[in-house]
Amino acid sequence: MESAHLKLELLTRDRIPELFAEVGTDPEIYQWLPFAAPQNFDEFATVIEGYIRDSEKGIRIMYAVILKSTNSAIGTTSFLDLNLVHNSLEIGSTFYSKDYWRSFVNTECKLMMLTEAFENRNVERVTLKTDSMNNRSRDAITRLGATFEGILRHHMQRPDGSWRDSAYHSILREEWPNVKLGLINKLNSRA
Repeated sequence: MESAHLKLELLTRDRIPELFAEVGTDPEIYQWLPFAAPQNFDEFATVIEGYIRDSEKGIRIMYAVILKSTNSAIGTTSFLDLNLVHNSLEIGSTFYSKDYWRSFVNTECKLMMLTEAFENRNVERVTLKTDSMNNRSRDAITRLGATFEGILRHHMQRPDGSWRDSAYHSILREEWPNVKLGLINKLNSRA
């Protein structure tokens, strides 16, 4: 998948060092992710290799987010919870270098992912979820045009052992044309 500034390519082990160089061990990046912040390259590589193995098993489709101008990985995103019976999927495991927070990157990336989901995979529903306490992510999901559905209480355990409540959002096929237009308008207004 490609857009004006980004491309999404299947994440491979070759991209792990440059991805680590971008996101490193900054605890703020990992604060809301379902694994403890890596303390070094080996811990980071273990997490990413787990995502790659999930892709190889067909459990998820993990992408490196590549900045086209430098051909370097600046983050990750994936399709997961691929449900062929109910024709739905989730977009998640998304994190970017802090240099790209509140930039064009998330909007452009989600436009590619949602276009792939609705127009090529013909899904009925896309789910986006985050820790209910992660207001930055919840706001970003809402700005995309997703509908807040509610909180799933004690949905998963955080790395520190506490229980995470997950905020669920979705976009339905019938909503996609308006959501797509909104994303395109956001990108055009930044150009």
